[in-house]
Amino acid sequence: MSTSEQLNATLAPALKSWIESANDPASDFPIQNLPFGVFSNAVNPSPRAGVAIGEWIVDLAALERAGLLPASGVFDKPRLNDFIALGRDAWRNVRVVLSALLANGNATLRDDAALRQRALVPQSDATLHLPVEIPGYTDFYSSREHATNVGSMFRDPKNALLPNWSEMPIGYNGRASSVIVSGTPVRRPNGQIKLPNDERPVFSACRKLDIELEMGFIVGAGNALGEPIACNEAESHIFGMVLLNDWSARDIQQWEYVPLGPFNAKGFATTISPWIVTLDALEPFRTATPAQDPQPLAYLRHEGDHAFDIELQVTLRPEGASKATTISRTNFKLMYWSMAQQLAHHTVAGCNTRVGDLMGSGTISGPTPDSCGSLLESTWNGQRPITLAEGGERAFIVDGDELTLTGWCQGEGYRVGFGQCAGQILAARAVPSA
Repeated sequence: MSTSEQLNATLAPALKSWIESANDPASDFPIQNLPFGVFSNAVNPSPRAGVAIGEWIVDLAALERAGLLPASGVFDKPRLNDFIALGRDAWRNVRVVLSALLANGNATLRDDAALRQRALVPQSDATLHLPVEIPGYTDFYSSREHATNVGSMFRDPKNALLPNWSEMPIGYNGRASSVIVSGTPVRRPNGQIKLPNDERPVFSACRKLDIELEMGFIVGAGNALGEPIACNEAESHIFGMVLLNDWSARDIQQWEYVPLGPFNAKGFATTISPWIVTLDALEPFRTATPAQDPQPLAYLRHEGDHAFDIELQVTLRPEGASKATTISRTNFKLMYWSMAQQLAHHTVAGCNTRVGDLMGSGTISGPTPDSCGSLLESTWNGQRPITLAEGGERAFIVDGDELTLTGWCQGEGYRVGFGQCAGQILAARAVPSA
């Protein structure tokens, strides 16, 4: 059987696992998914590589020691970078081997009680860690609806998009050091804020704290300095995708972003989900990108379908509330610029990328208020607050609020999900006195 045929077999909708929880149609982690992450547990507190399936984590280091995975020594590590650096053939080989081991009818792991005890860890007993060491982080601005909303809000609605927006993927270089894994609390930032009627700014805790619903992709194969990645080859450089919340301090941002763009308003925290869903797992959900007009310049052109049908949702749960409120529903396939175009543009001037680099899609918004990927848009800069399920309103995020992003691709009788990307807001540090 060819590699292509083996990969296709791992994606078959009818494929089932002997791990029963993986066969639940509502599970994010069926056998068709097999996302990679890093975890630890009380029995073994050392972070190591794992794959999620149903309600369990497969300990890849344990399978490697048992001789069931290639003995390359990359799985008993606190980050996935060494595994990812082996390249796409290695990623795919591990996927094929795991799919076979976990499929109905394969007794190798299923009937070896001692190995199963070592290699299968309940997700409920595990701590999930940042899955990769992130050398660099770039965030794009690739949703036409989001860019139009923001441009209409702060500029002339007739000229909401700046002339360069439809010519290239706009982005900025963010802070890799403040990327955190889901579940890590986020401290409200302090900074300079310019109030409308004041001549000079004040130093204050952020008063307009917001989310940005995004997806991120992890670079799996870098490029040398001065050697751009071609658009048609870019997806072969991508290991997989995560959910991403680019927390934003809107009032700090509004004052600081001219002339060089975001700085402190974006550098305090960026949350990602702990499981990386590979592009191979997403292949059945590939779809066409929105029509691009004008036609991109030659280096940004690619053939075929380069969007992915990923349903996305954001909920907000106030501290102490029993019920969360859904504040956004949208879809990744709406993004105007594809991941391949983003990576090609990022490297076209000669910028090198490295294994583990994180690229954010930019806020993902749809055409309606309930499909906006930020509170800035859905409340129109606080003018139209959202009503919460248990009473009260939100124009922006208050201390104690927990924001949770989820995403999934709906297959025939199964779903390929990303888990959760969640964070709760803590009060700002005391503002220093003069």
